[in-house]
Amino acid sequence: MAKKQATAPAATAGDAPAGGKGKLKLIIVGVVAFLLAIGLSIGGTWYVMQQGQEQEAAAPAEGAPGMPQRQAAVYEVLMPAFVVNYNQNGRQRYMQTTLALMSRDPVALGALKEHMPLLRNRLVMLFSSQDFAALATPVGKEMLRQQATATVQELAQKELGKLAVEQVLFTNFVLQ
Repeated sequence: MAKKQATAPAATAGDAPAGGKGKLKLIIVGVVAFLLAIGLSIGGTWYVMQQGQEQEAAAPAEGAPGMPQRQAAVYEVLMPAFVVNYNQNGRQRYMQTTLALMSRDPVALGALKEHMPLLRNRLVMLFSSQDFAALATPVGKEMLRQQATATVQELAQKELGKLAVEQVLFTNFVLQ
């Protein structure tokens, strides 16, 4: 019985290091695979980003001779804000709005500034002729913005001979 007890612990002790080495190898292989996956991910991302930068650098050179470049937008805020009043069903209503003119031609926008009193007069007349209930809806506000754009473009066409303003934008819009 002493022999059985003596050999039994030795066999168990011999199995433990072999099992521990197998688990250690499995952990090392897993860590190496994980690091390899991270490295490939970083490398792939870097490669794709470099390709994108090369294409962006090559695109303007190819498109420059044949296609005209679109100029950056220039904005002119009309100050002071427009304040108009109108009578709605016997009740006095007010509208305050601040506008910005968007143009891609700074020279034409500068030339339009000479006609600012006439432009402001036309916009005040347009704003004061509106219906309060219609302006309370988003669709009504958008329609008013389009009417203001048409009014400004009409004036620019008449006075300058070209469309100096691409859009009229509301930067502030208050109804009371």
